[in-house]
Amino acid sequence: MATDVKIAGIDPRRMAELTKREEEAFLAKRRMSRELWQEATKTMPRGVPSSFQDTPPQPVFIDRGQGSHVWDVDGNEYVDFHNGFGVMVVGHAHPAVVKAVTERMARGSHFAQPVAGDVAVAAELSRRFSQPQWRFTNSGTESTLDSVRLARGFTGRERLVKIEASYHGHHDSLMVSVEPARELMGPVEQPNSVPFCEGIPRATVDLVTVVPFNDLDALERAFATHDDIAAVVVEPVMMNLGIVLPDDGYLAGARDIAHRHNALLIFDEVKTGVTIAPGGASERFGVTPDIVCLAKAIGGGLPCGAIGGREDVMAVITDGRVAQMGTFNGNPLTTAASQATLLEVLTPAAYSHFDALAEELQGGLDRVIADHDLPFHVLTLAARGCVTYRKDRVRNYRDYLDIDKAVPYLSWLYQSNRGVLMAPGAEENWTLSVQHSEQDVRRYVDNFKEFARDLTAS
Repeated sequence: MATDVKIAGIDPRRMAELTKREEEAFLAKRRMSRELWQEATKTMPRGVPSSFQDTPPQPVFIDRGQGSHVWDVDGNEYVDFHNGFGVMVVGHAHPAVVKAVTERMARGSHFAQPVAGDVAVAAELSRRFSQPQWRFTNSGTESTLDSVRLARGFTGRERLVKIEASYHGHHDSLMVSVEPARELMGPVEQPNSVPFCEGIPRATVDLVTVVPFNDLDALERAFATHDDIAAVVVEPVMMNLGIVLPDDGYLAGARDIAHRHNALLIFDEVKTGVTIAPGGASERFGVTPDIVCLAKAIGGGLPCGAIGGREDVMAVITDGRVAQMGTFNGNPLTTAASQATLLEVLTPAAYSHFDALAEELQGGLDRVIADHDLPFHVLTLAARGCVTYRKDRVRNYRDYLDIDKAVPYLSWLYQSNRGVLMAPGAEENWTLSVQHSEQDVRRYVDNFKEFARDLTAS
């Protein structure tokens, strides 16, 4: 990987040497993963089930997980800070989830009929997220897809407003301006709507207006320009650029602007839901949207999703105006795992544990950054957190573009080679689990300390 580093105090030649060394060590310890990857290319494009998994220097094939640790097919053991892109806040093979799913499997795994657990899970989600009505899906993509259809059906309008660089799943309606290239993204005052890839109809892209995160003036301009906006779709905390927090008042302001123009506010809480607070970002920031989209962490490791909304909004399903369906919606196995996750595992004690681990990480990493005078900063939100490789806070995608990805890539290699598994890519976004210990998080801090020492060595 190129290491044309542009951070004051960091020697590009030193970066190149360290990156080469760490890549060689990474590849040497993962020969079986490489063989499987090469074999997989014969039957799977890019040799992986999802394109996000094909990242430099090569994919890592995982064999098993237990508690806070995972083992790859080469026998390398890791503390898991990846946790399946934020799914496994329960940790691996949590006894309560294993018991619930095993018992449910023995009684039948699928009927395409409702089960009692559906009622219990919907009631708990209603309590946590202050949304009276719920339907189930099977992924975050399905949740945001259904939310868009609901908003369009309820308002009778078709246009969507989304945030520049937010990812809301892989359906056409929102696969627009997901980390667009600099030369395509247009002026900050009025960003272009850029399709993420080929295969997305231009007519669909043209129905999406893009605005920067944390910019209420831009949102006002969007409504002044278009009178056909059905909904504003926003990740209340952006989590595919590391972590980008909302400004004070931003989420409430977005809700008020949308309501003033008879549009809806949709929170995509696929990543924040039940990970940064029991009721996700809705609870943490005190703003209740019109529709909330969930997935990932609510399912205890099984494919899952849910949408919750206002009584009048969800009534378009009740009266048959909008179709929301799916053979696996409310699947008994997922429902069993969700019920155990929400009622037995993610208790108040679990969130106290997350906060204690976050404090350990924040303090330890802050000390390392200060000791080595590095222009980085740390953000922690209960089970989620990241190192941002920029001195100043990132408020939107264009701030994020200032970060030289060669540095977080090297940090990722250091963690991987020293027994901490991070999500692939340069964004340095972690998820902890209820089964992580202080020793686990200290390993991350110790690895980061070694990285900082080597990076700044003369």
